[in-house]
Amino acid sequence: MSNESAAAGRVHGPVRIVGAGLLGASIGLALRERGVDVTLADTSRSNLRLAIDYGAGRAATPGDDEPVLVVVAVPPDLVAEVVEAELAAHPGALVTDVASVKSGILSALQDAGADVSRYLGSHPMAGRERGGALSARADLFFGRPWVITPHEATAAAQYRALEDLALELGATPVRMTAEEHDEGVALVSHVPQLVASLLAARLRGATSAEVGLAGQGLRDTTRIAGSNPELWVQILGANAAPVARVLRDYRDELDAVIDALEDPAASGSPRRIAETLAAGNQGVARIPGKHGRDDRYTALIVKIDDRPGQLARLLTEIGEEGVNLEDFRLEHSPGAQVGFAEINVLPEAAHRLAAALESRGWTLAEGER
Repeated sequence: MSNESAAAGRVHGPVRIVGAGLLGASIGLALRERGVDVTLADTSRSNLRLAIDYGAGRAATPGDDEPVLVVVAVPPDLVAEVVEAELAAHPGALVTDVASVKSGILSALQDAGADVSRYLGSHPMAGRERGGALSARADLFFGRPWVITPHEATAAAQYRALEDLALELGATPVRMTAEEHDEGVALVSHVPQLVASLLAARLRGATSAEVGLAGQGLRDTTRIAGSNPELWVQILGANAAPVARVLRDYRDELDAVIDALEDPAASGSPRRIAETLAAGNQGVARIPGKHGRDDRYTALIVKIDDRPGQLARLLTEIGEEGVNLEDFRLEHSPGAQVGFAEINVLPEAAHRLAAALESRGWTLAEGER
């Protein structure tokens, strides 16, 4: 990228990133694509070398200009300690972190007497099941919320600086207090991790034949169960109280469903089961973005033969019909001879597209015909 293009960006370096894992390396990759000078630091020399080799930044050298922004992207149990050290080492820099729990970090810094007037916590709501620089992506934050948690010592210019960082990386800045953030992630991130892990754990004693029946529903609900246990022990421990509150409500509702299933013909049991499922419909409809159910779109389910080139042909022919694909999901079980593509389009285009696809030889399993 030219110097001219970099000068036109929202973020002007140098930016120092401490922690060369998934988030740190992804931020570095994204900033480097925009011509920002990024230096990397990590206690693991191999992690640091790998992130540098992938282009996430460079090693700091004597005589470097002082950073204007420091991003701390280390494991949760180290964040407060590293932020305090970075505040002391770089007295002219704004220091942020990208940990998934915020209240405890601010409290720990205040208790330690750190200069929190230059600290502003943040949390990009983005990640992958696998960590490390090897999994880093420059587009990891595109379209994702990036929470910024100002406190009483935060200046307006500091908030704008982090807002510019989020916008530069394609994210959507969201302003919340640290407490609001922690309550929110307990509901939408931390409890789902536990529920997925508990569900996936039931598979340990299953037979191969039973596991072979698994479809996309099980894959969808257990995908995040492959996450790093050591990292999640830290996250859940740091946000234990909000997570426990959500889980208690979940337990109460689960107990009520179990009671109904113990005697499904009893008076009130069918209603309890139906209301539970309907409440789930209402909840999933509120999830924003891709793969949250969105009543603005109509889903068409198209059967795809398990042959090379079929998916590419389907997508090409949708484009030839002049229809914009709003969302897409593919379901295919190992060993099956067919798969099913769920395509979401605007309702006004659904009937026309369904007819066009059938005329081209596609079979629609359900949806508009």
